[in-house]
Amino acid sequence: MAERDSRFCLVVNPAAGRGRSLRVLPEVTAVLDAAGASYQVSESASLDEATGIAARAAGMGEVVVAVGGDGLAGALSGVAATGGARYGIIPAGNGNDLARVLGIPAEPAAAARVLIAGEERSVDLIAVSIPGEPEIVVACSVYLGIPSVAGEIANRTRWLRGSIVYPFAALRALAGWAPTAFRVEICSDRPDEGGGALVRDFAGYAVVVANAAYFGAGLRVAPPAQLDDGMLDIVTMRHGPRLAFIRTLLRVRNGSHTGLAQISLDRGTEVTVTVGRDLPAAADGETLPLAAPLRQGTPLHIRALPGALRALVPSAA
Repeated sequence: MAERDSRFCLVVNPAAGRGRSLRVLPEVTAVLDAAGASYQVSESASLDEATGIAARAAGMGEVVVAVGGDGLAGALSGVAATGGARYGIIPAGNGNDLARVLGIPAEPAAAARVLIAGEERSVDLIAVSIPGEPEIVVACSVYLGIPSVAGEIANRTRWLRGSIVYPFAALRALAGWAPTAFRVEICSDRPDEGGGALVRDFAGYAVVVANAAYFGAGLRVAPPAQLDDGMLDIVTMRHGPRLAFIRTLLRVRNGSHTGLAQISLDRGTEVTVTVGRDLPAAADGETLPLAAPLRQGTPLHIRALPGALRALVPSAA
């Protein structure tokens, strides 16, 4: 349960959910005021500013709270973990996949009550890097191919709102897609998970390295993935007729796509991905700055960070 003397730093992305983060704030602060909680609200103009605010709050022992969508939630989870701070979420974006897997309620007042009366849970995160650049820590998944291209389309789309923007963007990305070579090297240091290494070379549509089951606003891309098992679940989609990708898109919401012939599902603790042409790599709804795009032949290294984050989640009692 959150400590009574906790001070919360609410880091707000004003653009999240087309302004929803600002609209939900009064409900959130009303709950905190009623509980006598100490808090500050800090609006951020960019993801870089948000991470700076969160780092200062973590350094002062405050609970870092992301008020926004998955891009903000994923970025601040890494800052909180690095600073040893506890972490909470008020979901206010289009996707809210990290909140979904943590069981955080979508209703703002209910999510705020988790900050006051929830319990702490240790969960895994993901570290991502390329040679010569420092690691970036993210939360739910790292992905390349049609999902990362579609993410950029979705983030540019202003006339369509809500979770429907993601399948629309995926179809737009598919329309201009050419088969792309992927090399995926998967390692595991867990004897109970088979250990050893596996290499997949293929022409295809996508690679998703998942810490959580969901991405893209509730799409169950990696059904076996768990936030606290110390493992990464790797979903690869090989090339096939465009209809095969559409079939995958139709079935990914309930996770049944993993039974399709073009899909492989593997597990490991470290993954390295290289691509045959320049492609953006993304995580938690945002293109990664170190891979915008990932250059042809440049290895993208992804590793699990077991138990890295102290997240506030609904109490089991």
